[in-house]
Amino acid sequence: MFDSQRIAMLAAELQQAKQTRKQVEHFSKRFPEMTVQDGYRVSRAWVDLQLAQGRRIIGHKIGLTSRAMQQASQIDEPDFGSLLDDMLYTCTAGEILEIPLENFIAPRVEVELAFMLKKDLQGPEVTLEQVLQATQYVTPAIEIIDARIEQFDRHTRLMRKVFDTISDNAANAGIVVGALQADPLQTNLPWCGAVLRQNGVVEETGLAAGVQGHPAIGIAWLANKLAPWGERLLAGQLVLAGSFTRPVAAQAGDLFDADYGPLGRLQFRFVQ
Repeated sequence: MFDSQRIAMLAAELQQAKQTRKQVEHFSKRFPEMTVQDGYRVSRAWVDLQLAQGRRIIGHKIGLTSRAMQQASQIDEPDFGSLLDDMLYTCTAGEILEIPLENFIAPRVEVELAFMLKKDLQGPEVTLEQVLQATQYVTPAIEIIDARIEQFDRHTRLMRKVFDTISDNAANAGIVVGALQADPLQTNLPWCGAVLRQNGVVEETGLAAGVQGHPAIGIAWLANKLAPWGERLLAGQLVLAGSFTRPVAAQAGDLFDADYGPLGRLQFRFVQ
């Protein structure tokens, strides 16, 4: 297990990487003994650094929700990270939101659903049904993921390990909202779907059923996962349930249009 000095050092490296937009090398390569628990401790220390600078936690994200991604990462469960207030971007219906590319290093776009909670969820035995009862509304959301730690090692080209991704706040960097708000008890959430276009070309399509069969399953998992830390999901927090499309890389000028059908659409462009 990493000691507190190493945890603080790695958290500071992540903060520096974000500020300078220069990625750092894999933590797992430098410290082969690294564990998942070490990754979460680094992630929390980095979030604490940002809170000390005036940031505020507005919710959480769940990642690696598909079985294929878990197998690729050699784990048997999702991962999670924190949403901070400077990550939130809100679309206005009928307008194209402009997102500064300078806020990211190597942004990629994922299609998800987000749950706005009206009641706290305290593990360790939260169920899917309790998640739905505790949710004020479900809304389309785009997660912008990023890599403060290199995705591929600059020397070996080997892909980073799950410990690195977890340390990097589960690769979280932004969330786009602003479409319709659906009643979770009156909406067939697994059948909510989206078409993602990049510069007019369909890049991805998917259904929320791709997130473990039902997007609320991940919310229950997270509430239960936080319980040993003495934490819970709080009313007023937004929770990203996990992507049901592959991540699509973004560059300056790219226009994205995420069409969720009856739930509306999110349109945004990355600008210099």
